[in-house]
Amino acid sequence: MRATRLDEAQLTQRVEELAELLVDTVDGGASIGFLAPLDRSASVAWWKERAAAVTAGQLAVWAAFDGHRMIGTVSLAFPDKPNSRHRAELVKLMVHRSARGRGLGRTLLAVAEEAAAAAGITLLHLDTETDSPAERLYDSAGWIRAGVIPDYAADPGGELRPTTLYYKRLRATAPTG
Repeated sequence: MRATRLDEAQLTQRVEELAELLVDTVDGGASIGFLAPLDRSASVAWWKERAAAVTAGQLAVWAAFDGHRMIGTVSLAFPDKPNSRHRAELVKLMVHRSARGRGLGRTLLAVAEEAAAAAGITLLHLDTETDSPAERLYDSAGWIRAGVIPDYAADPGGELRPTTLYYKRLRATAPTG
């Protein structure tokens, strides 16, 4: 398995694979902002909309590959306000259902954390569905629960579910800009 940071051209070139991964993740029940069934064309359009943010430096996207097949992704969203340049949000950590159980989620999480620290980020945050398998990953990786918000978002089936907020402090390896 290798993880590669995608620039705008690579994201655009691989948008179909990213869309397939997003559809598979939603179909698998992960609450990542979409309702099931997720239309493939809507998934492609969503990923295409991310390309400008990648170019602007507001979003960093990594894709994980098993050979030539994309099996996972993770992103960091960087705020644009001067008072928040020390932090980033971990977003859209996805592992294809066929690749789960092999430590890929943990690997992608480590890739994002290391890249954030190298970019001078000292605080990461995320939200995830309460009682989801993702919570076990974040708990075991040293993320701190900040609290739970009831009825925060609908799961892929449309049921309102609580979300757990997490954060993790990092030791920056480069100055923030």
